[in-house]
Amino acid sequence: MPASPSELAAWLSRNAVDCLPIGGLEAKLKLGRPLRVKLGIDPTAPDIHLGFTVVLQKMREFQDAGHTVVLIIGDGTARVGDPSGRSSTRPLLSDEQIRSNATTFQEQALRVLDPARLEVRFNGEWLDMSMPDFFRLLSTTTVAHVIERDDFAKRLAAKTPVSMLELMYPLLQGYDSVAVRADVELGGTDQKFNLLLGRDIQRAYGQDEQVILTMPLLTGTDGERKMSKSFGNYIGVTEAPEDMYGKTLSIPDASMQSWYELLLGRDLPGEVSPRDAKRALARELVTRFHGADAATAAEQAFDRVHVRHELPDEVPEVRFAVANGTVHLPALLAEAFAVSTSEARRSLAQGGVRLDGEPLAGDVLDLPLEAIDHRVLQLGKRRFARIRLR
Repeated sequence: MPASPSELAAWLSRNAVDCLPIGGLEAKLKLGRPLRVKLGIDPTAPDIHLGFTVVLQKMREFQDAGHTVVLIIGDGTARVGDPSGRSSTRPLLSDEQIRSNATTFQEQALRVLDPARLEVRFNGEWLDMSMPDFFRLLSTTTVAHVIERDDFAKRLAAKTPVSMLELMYPLLQGYDSVAVRADVELGGTDQKFNLLLGRDIQRAYGQDEQVILTMPLLTGTDGERKMSKSFGNYIGVTEAPEDMYGKTLSIPDASMQSWYELLLGRDLPGEVSPRDAKRALARELVTRFHGADAATAAEQAFDRVHVRHELPDEVPEVRFAVANGTVHLPALLAEAFAVSTSEARRSLAQGGVRLDGEPLAGDVLDLPLEAIDHRVLQLGKRRFARIRLR
């Protein structure tokens, strides 16, 4: 760990996109006290994915340097919905959903963060404010400044509605920095406007302004858009080792460099093939979240199924009722794998369904009972079910 404030500032900001203002982090470190490093998360989904760990890992670096991470669970702001990167208004969550998601987020964040240097706060604690306090907060920012934000400007130009609640969101997030007296705030590059506005609001309340660090956004398994549960291109930190391993191997080769940099903190090895580099990445990620034994087992399971085309060791059993001795495959697939019958038909037509390892013809929708019973049905690469007909 670098010793001097200038060296430590350079090390902590080495892989950030923005560290503003220039020289600000070094000045904060020269204060000679543990800094309060803020990260706010809205519990809008129950799981943390690998993309979110990019920011969590940076927070852990601050902890390892002796500073305090203030993790803000946005039980208040989640009722508004962060408009960052959105082309439409987010659906509002129920109080029960928010509480449940908040519990899961805390548990999963501790897979990366050190609980000894962690302060967890809920912003509903201070956002349930009086009207005079709310009016004071509103007075810190102009409408013209808020609608300069790229997300809002695009939606207004396209005549897409922007709710008053969404206009409030950046101010509420900025007030979080006032409430916890943040020295530093981290977020993804899509949070830059909110983080900078937090500086303005701190200044309006007579506080020293926070330094902001923005981290790159990890592309999802599709290699095109940022990793997000909304896009279905994510890998959750609590996913089964076999799923985490297999999904990592599915990423495009073009994503490898950024995944190595953002998740492992080093360059893609140039002396190995893309296949071997990807397998090494998958092993390391599974080891981080599940342990070395789980990584070895996940790799062996992947090779057994996808390299040697053998069946997995454990296959869930599905019971399916048959009325006239004939099995309608779309209905069976829908029942076995919780997909729609239209998706099941599409998978059949594309050759994505196998029976005991053999592909089923795309134009066959019905099979006799004896051709299906006690056999293993496969949908796609990683979904299996042993069928028991009755």
